[in-house]
Amino acid sequence: MAILEGIQIQNFRALRDVTLGKPTIDSKNKVLPRFITVIGPNGVGKSSLMDALGFIGDCLQEGVQAACDKPHRGGFERMRTQGIDESIKFEIRYRENTDARPISYSLHINCDKYGRPVVVHERLRQRRKGQTHGQPHSFFETTDGVGTVWSGEGTVDTEGNARIEVKMSDRQVLGISTLGTLADHPRIALFRNFLSGWYLSYFVPQLARTQPIAGAEPHLDRTGENLAKYLQFISRANPHGFRQMLDRIAIKIPGITRIEPVIAPDKRLLLAFQASGYEEPFYQQDMSDGTLKMLAYMLLMEDPDPSPLVGIEEPENGLHHQLLGDLASEFKSFARKSRGPQLLITTHAPNFVDALAPEEVWILSKGLDGYSQLTNAADIEGVRAMFDEGIPMGSLWYSNHFGIGNP
Repeated sequence: MAILEGIQIQNFRALRDVTLGKPTIDSKNKVLPRFITVIGPNGVGKSSLMDALGFIGDCLQEGVQAACDKPHRGGFERMRTQGIDESIKFEIRYRENTDARPISYSLHINCDKYGRPVVVHERLRQRRKGQTHGQPHSFFETTDGVGTVWSGEGTVDTEGNARIEVKMSDRQVLGISTLGTLADHPRIALFRNFLSGWYLSYFVPQLARTQPIAGAEPHLDRTGENLAKYLQFISRANPHGFRQMLDRIAIKIPGITRIEPVIAPDKRLLLAFQASGYEEPFYQQDMSDGTLKMLAYMLLMEDPDPSPLVGIEEPENGLHHQLLGDLASEFKSFARKSRGPQLLITTHAPNFVDALAPEEVWILSKGLDGYSQLTNAADIEGVRAMFDEGIPMGSLWYSNHFGIGNP
């Protein structure tokens, strides 16, 4: 499974310059683990961090201007850090698998002379096989829409690289979006598929209560609106895992003994919840937000072909605090599966953080300049020693032993 080893975000709202993991090939930082949790008080930029990931995906799928003009973003100038006239910049390092050489991607977005957001710089590079030092090889690079791409055919430059010149006809479209569809550029295609596969969960319990026409869908959508259809798919594709998952939910949610998809006479798909002590089942309209949310998360972890990166914002909302440690442990186990995704979670809940190790926790705070700062808990003096002595991470955070990350 491909993994994000690091990302640097610059000039995106309060994220003036934050780094998570090892964002470039020559960076000295540690690469990101498979399970990442970001904590911190309200207003420090946790939602902006998650939205920055969503913004990259939207640029890839819909184009730069459409991504900027999403209602919750309000246009490029509202997104760019206040008082800054530089580009919004992203540096991303990823590895297709453990044996592959890492690839570094740069994306800079700014306004053209007409005030439209466009791609002003884009680059994809990788060290050659056997190369351990020196500048990585850029096999795709454009500035202001003009540049070169490595190809098996074309003019050979002084370094022996076969390159062809490219000129983007639409600078609101990412180059990797166009070139990633061509068989001549397999590495660009792999990276494009990695970015387009990111899944950010914005679960809405009210939408999960909808009653769709019967059918099965292979993945849970971002809001949970197709929860019933996804449940039916999992029950068919992996009946053993499905039954095990329902048994785990029954332990975590007192009184629930069975959950089944039921097709109504008018072909709508219902979720029937059998509760102990009741002969007749309850349906999704009757269940609490927390029950539906827990069901959605547990089902998400049964996806036979999960996204490479899954982001979840504040999973604790609507859940009993005693469930959060178990949920964090379930997420960690999911991320450690051989085909499990990388998980990025934001949370306010110490009970959730209690299940984590220092290397899995990043504290987001704001400096006196109003800009966000990211710190890995493992890099704070004394935290590792206290954790090794048996003090859980959530307790250290709650007691302000990090020195940051509290109001």
